Amino acid sequence: MSTDSGTVRFERRDTTATITFDRPSARNAMTWSMYEQLEEALDRVESDADLRVAVLRGAGGQFVAGTDIAQFTGFTSADDGVAYEQRLESVLAKLEALPVATVAAVEGFAVGGGLALATVCDLRICTPNARFGVPIAKTVGNCLSIANYARLIASLGAARTKALLFTADFMSADEARTSGFVVGVVESDAFDAALNDLCARIATHAPVTLQVTREAIRRIISRIASDGDDLLRQAYGSHDFHEGVAAFVAKRAPRWEGR
Repeated sequence: MSTDSGTVRFERRDTTATITFDRPSARNAMTWSMYEQLEEALDRVESDADLRVAVLRGAGGQFVAGTDIAQFTGFTSADDGVAYEQRLESVLAKLEALPVATVAAVEGFAVGGGLALATVCDLRICTPNARFGVPIAKTVGNCLSIANYARLIASLGAARTKALLFTADFMSADEARTSGFVVGVVESDAFDAALNDLCARIATHAPVTLQVTREAIRRIISRIASDGDDLLRQAYGSHDFHEGVAAFVAKRAPRWEGR
């Protein structure tokens, strides 16, 4: 793991808050410290009654390349995986329940936990080089929480979700636009202007209508999700998960054994 633990920056302009993941040396892969700072930033959004939109974006031309996998080297049991997914879910649920509209501004990679953050947002806009994926079947050998499977299925459909997970391929910006996952694909030199225009447009709309709509959709999606901790334990407690983490950190191909 890089000695750079990263930062999460909060900025406010008019009725829009911008939360920036700043760890470009690791494509903004999230550390425990960054997740804590993200929660603090979300608390600031929640407590500001004058805000209408919150934007999530990454520094250095990347969104978020997941959780820093090197942190998983300290996992010793299946329960560590359950605890991690519960910790991640507490952040995602807080983002999902914000009283303002949320926009993921995706440049570069939105992977794993980064894809989860983007999916939880209400809208997504991206640059042509954006890539979306969850390549864990190829890299680490863990799994997602039931809630995150449900979110992906709600956004992409079951078939596209399976394709992403089973092939470990990335969805391109054009594919994301065709599927409706993103509301627009904008060249880098026009990206900030398009993002600002989108936020300004949302900010003029009835806040209560948007609040009720996002909460209604959240409730519909969450009804799909059951506990699923047994599945987390099966994946995070496996030999293959520990092999996948060790291989990723050592920059070698994992040797899967199916146990």
